[in-house]
Amino acid sequence: MRWVSTFRLLVVWALLLVAVGVTDAGSPGSVASAAAAEWSTDGAQRTATISTESAPVYESDGRLKLPGNYREWIFLSSGIDMSYGAAMTGHSMFDNVFVEPTAYREFVRTGRWPDGTSLVLEVRGAAEKGSINKHGKFQSGELMGLEVHVKDTKRFQGDWAFFSFSQGPGAAKMIPTTAECYSCHQQHAAVDTTFVQFYPTLLGIATVKGTLSPAYRAEEGGKKP
Repeated sequence: MRWVSTFRLLVVWALLLVAVGVTDAGSPGSVASAAAAEWSTDGAQRTATISTESAPVYESDGRLKLPGNYREWIFLSSGIDMSYGAAMTGHSMFDNVFVEPTAYREFVRTGRWPDGTSLVLEVRGAAEKGSINKHGKFQSGELMGLEVHVKDTKRFQGDWAFFSFSQGPGAAKMIPTTAECYSCHQQHAAVDTTFVQFYPTLLGIATVKGTLSPAYRAEEGGKKP
């Protein structure tokens, strides 16, 4: 009967090891668990219907206040000399895009932007000469433009609105819906009038979640030989 006791002892040890492994996998120091948690879609309690970490704030006259800490938000992408129309000449610039963290987490979970989403487009000058740089371009301290794209379904017809802070960091009026940027985003944006096709970490998520717009899918399908 000794072999039976030994077998039982081994089973107990195996169960203990499994329990310890599960506990360690969830510990803060576990690299694997941290990576899994970052991309996990579990936890329905994280569902956001409005971005609560930094929801849009308006003045009484409807002007949008610039989020003061937007550079602490999630960085989505950076482009250089991008233009949706004729090529620009005379200057070179970088576009940096940031999104409010709660909205980002909800997009990772569902592939959709929640109500209250804010994305910031920061435009900075591109420089070639500086320090030890010999080739290529880097971003300068020159701020050439600043816009915020806000989703607020109760406030805006069409759900989204653009605000330009070209006059400074205070509060900005909404760009009229007759502006070309609205129709351009509606016709060509990959997800919910936003250019997710230029955000490499989000495009794959939207593809898997099936939230790519019909217009974008048709546009991309027409490019295939």
